[in-house]
Amino acid sequence: MTSMRDGCTPWPVEFVDRYRAAGHWRGATLDDLLRDWALQYGPRTALVHGATRVTYAHLNRRVDRMAAGFRLRGLRPGQRVVVQLPNVPEFVITVFALMRAGAVPVFCPMTHRASQVSHLVRVGQAVGYVGPPTHQGFDLTAMAAGIAAEGPFLRRVFTFEGPGGSSPYGGFTVDPAGCHYYPLGSLDSPPERPLAQSADRVAFFLVSGGAAAEPALVPRTHDDYAYQVRAAAELVSLTGNDVYLAALPAGADFAFGCPGIVGTLSVGGTVVLARDPGAAACLPVVARERVTVTSLEPAAARLWLDSLPAVRADPGSLRLVQIGGGPVDRATAERVGPALGCRLQQVFGTAEGVLTLTRPTDPDETVLTTQGRPLSPDDEIRVVDPDGKDVPDGESGELLARGPRTLRGYYRAPERNARSFTPDGYFRTGALARRTADGCLVVTGRPEDHWSTL
Repeated sequence: MTSMRDGCTPWPVEFVDRYRAAGHWRGATLDDLLRDWALQYGPRTALVHGATRVTYAHLNRRVDRMAAGFRLRGLRPGQRVVVQLPNVPEFVITVFALMRAGAVPVFCPMTHRASQVSHLVRVGQAVGYVGPPTHQGFDLTAMAAGIAAEGPFLRRVFTFEGPGGSSPYGGFTVDPAGCHYYPLGSLDSPPERPLAQSADRVAFFLVSGGAAAEPALVPRTHDDYAYQVRAAAELVSLTGNDVYLAALPAGADFAFGCPGIVGTLSVGGTVVLARDPGAAACLPVVARERVTVTSLEPAAARLWLDSLPAVRADPGSLRLVQIGGGPVDRATAERVGPALGCRLQQVFGTAEGVLTLTRPTDPDETVLTTQGRPLSPDDEIRVVDPDGKDVPDGESGELLARGPRTLRGYYRAPERNARSFTPDGYFRTGALARRTADGCLVVTGRPEDHWSTL
């Protein structure tokens, strides 16, 4: 079986062998892949944020130097670090730098506050936290200091200052509880010899959504996530000529890897990071940067469509808009093509690795009315009744899934795992769905608890 351990549930050995033999899992870590992309696409623009433009070569150098800085400040392989950053280049740099240093990022939504972040720190035994001093008027560094004072895990806080920003935490300090504070920009050290790391280990943790009172940590391995972004990029014919707009939070699975940020980097395309998904902020960026692909939730898509006449921005460069994170009504779906001049793709997914998408070649009716088919030919989908028996196509039931990207258990959550997984390894999504005669899924109930984890 894989070497996932320390609170993670591994895939059984027969599944590991199957996924490797199929070529899904190829044994490369995500940070090693970034090295390859930098060599292949060096002078091309990788990241754009406002007036900031970062080439592939510069991105990889910054990742190398920040990784050395993390290690110099005491981070050790396998340790967890909560990352709570907005859509800025430093999010991408920090995540890859932590992975290159052997540490494991925990993606934390910007909306999470003390109780939720403290829970992530306790469950993950996180020794570090990365975030801006404040966000929308809330003092995140003071929040981190309070969590550190509770002990015993959090001992390093790395503060990100945007251009022109300042904070009392701007320099290195140590508080009475023994927690060290460093400016993120100070982690610029000469690169060290690369660590030998295994692709079957956890690359990072996503955070579950759903109706549970406390979020759970979702382990994603290098192997399973590299496969997800590669397959998703191939499905939408992503190339180096594409420009992806990350309008949704960069730390959400939808924007990070469906194919999103990492999928775009994998083909040499350009990722544009937006401060929010609103029409006023994004539509001018679409026009200026000639964005070709983006991902939206239904509410944002409706606002884009409604605001288009007033914003007066030309979205003509768009070729694909993905809509997920919630059910989209048919009327909105039908407006996308005529108003934006592009193809619509419906997406249903969860942080746990369930991912279904319509195909660019699907008939219009399929795209307008379904959430498509599973990404992988080795994804196994069941729709079952309350007794766990499969229901016929066309009938609604609970959606179960297992496959080369779907976790086998939450991190250090045995009681939740007992409720959330069948004895043979299927993940109980909690969503109700029905399967059409041609194998597409239509999510029919309780989707709001699960779509939001994309």
